[in-house]
Amino acid sequence: MPEPGDVILTRVKFTDSDDFKIRPALILFEEFGNIVIAGITTNTRMSGISILKSEGAAQDSVIKLNYVFTITNAAIIKTVFRLSREKRSLVFDELLKKLSALKPP
Repeated sequence: MPEPGDVILTRVKFTDSDDFKIRPALILFEEFGNIVIAGITTNTRMSGISILKSEGAAQDSVIKLNYVFTITNAAIIKTVFRLSREKRSLVFDELLKKLSALKPP
């Protein structure tokens, strides 16, 4: 089973139909069979954390930490590669920044 920090190919359901597309995503965590992922796009003009072809991506891409959703293990097609320790740390730090608004004053 893929682990946090793994980049996977997964079936993503459209919100406005019953159709699916196959998309790359980053596994953030798993709990009770629910896998929370961040979407990845090849549109490098978008905001997010870049991952390069030299790091294992099929092409230069961006991890979109503003596009987080839940899938099941059955939706995962395959694991593509694992982010480096440094890149995983960057994802963690950026998620903490985004979640810091939840922290009471």
